[in-house]
Amino acid sequence: MSEQRLWAPWRLDYIQGPKPDECIFCSRLAAADDESAHIVHRGEGCFVILNAFPYNNGHVMVAPYRHVPSIEQLEEPDLLELMTLARRTLAALRAAYGPEGFNLGINQGKIAGAGVEDHVHLHVVPRWGADTNFMPVIADTRVLPQSLKDSYRALKEAFTETTSA
Repeated sequence: MSEQRLWAPWRLDYIQGPKPDECIFCSRLAAADDESAHIVHRGEGCFVILNAFPYNNGHVMVAPYRHVPSIEQLEEPDLLELMTLARRTLAALRAAYGPEGFNLGINQGKIAGAGVEDHVHLHVVPRWGADTNFMPVIADTRVLPQSLKDSYRALKEAFTETTSA
């Protein structure tokens, strides 16, 4: 049997490439087109955006419009909306993908794993029983069966169809 390879060249650009000088959340908020910015929902003080380098399909982040590094610096209405949108995101992800579970987390500070440490955000990652396999462990590669463009459309539709619960 011949050796098979799956290529993920976009990962190397992310790992080795230059990091933007501007905040990825603030620059996406300023974009004229939510679809190209991957913003699936805008609330009053927070928004939901697809992760451009997802762990799984449907991996999104909920972030405040305010550029602050910690939830401790959010005003109460924004903190409440952050969690309310996380709840609504779970409903949209269930409707769009039917995951068996979720990982939710806020990494604050570089040492905690925050890739963007100056603009707090909450990760919501849908999980399935079979989503952990040999590829990430052996090949350091994730296989995602859906493009970001298709993920955007699926989640945008799910957000439109789900109520704020």
